[in-house]
Amino acid sequence: MKSLFNLAGKVAVVTGGSRGIGAMIAQGLVENGVRTYITARRAEELQATADELSKLGECIAIPSNLADVDGLQGFANELKARESKIDILVNNAGASWGASIDEFPENGWDKIMDLNVKSLFFLTQALLEPLRAAASQEDPSRVINIGSINGLSYAALQNYSYSASKAAVHHLTRQLAVDLAPDNVNVNAIAPGFFPSKMTAHLLDHEEEMAKAIPRRRLGTPEDAAGSAIYLCSRASAFVTGHVLVLDGGQDVAS
Repeated sequence: MKSLFNLAGKVAVVTGGSRGIGAMIAQGLVENGVRTYITARRAEELQATADELSKLGECIAIPSNLADVDGLQGFANELKARESKIDILVNNAGASWGASIDEFPENGWDKIMDLNVKSLFFLTQALLEPLRAAASQEDPSRVINIGSINGLSYAALQNYSYSASKAAVHHLTRQLAVDLAPDNVNVNAIAPGFFPSKMTAHLLDHEEEMAKAIPRRRLGTPEDAAGSAIYLCSRASAFVTGHVLVLDGGQDVAS
């Protein structure tokens, strides 16, 4: 029982790993002995994060544009050239778009759906071979999709395509979990509430007010994000698949 949360020696991939929740999860994995590949579009920012995390363990940066199918496939090919087995895939890359319902543009719909849903599915598909190769019945490979509480209930931010995309991520997680269970690949999602990040930076001027709406009276921390991912990647969760872990301090149930 003492090794239930031991991840040492595993290999992980974290998309959108240069900042925000992706970087938080990547740090947790790196510190727990996981060789962790991170990817994002901005190469300089990505490498800076990898350099910082490499002080704690093994972190490798591979820049990519996952919103483009060719870029996605190129990233997958690079990973498979380096690793025959991948234990953990964290599909975190995503974006948001806000506009009133009268002005919400088509490109704001398509861009978010393509990155948040389409790329998640096709990257998972492209990495099935190394995920299956690492899997066993006792210790499955893991896919963790990052959803959002905005995909669970009404979001007052007028981020229509984002909310719809995250609801799709939650349902796609359930679908993939059943279809990949025979291959010993567990698929779960994390639905975060408010965490400090570039995506939520425009809201952080109201952090104290926001915290009052959260039963735990605070925003999420790096330890919260990393801890949830470590649980879902560890032997402790080997019998958990097809679920959405809500990580919001109780905000969704209190709304």
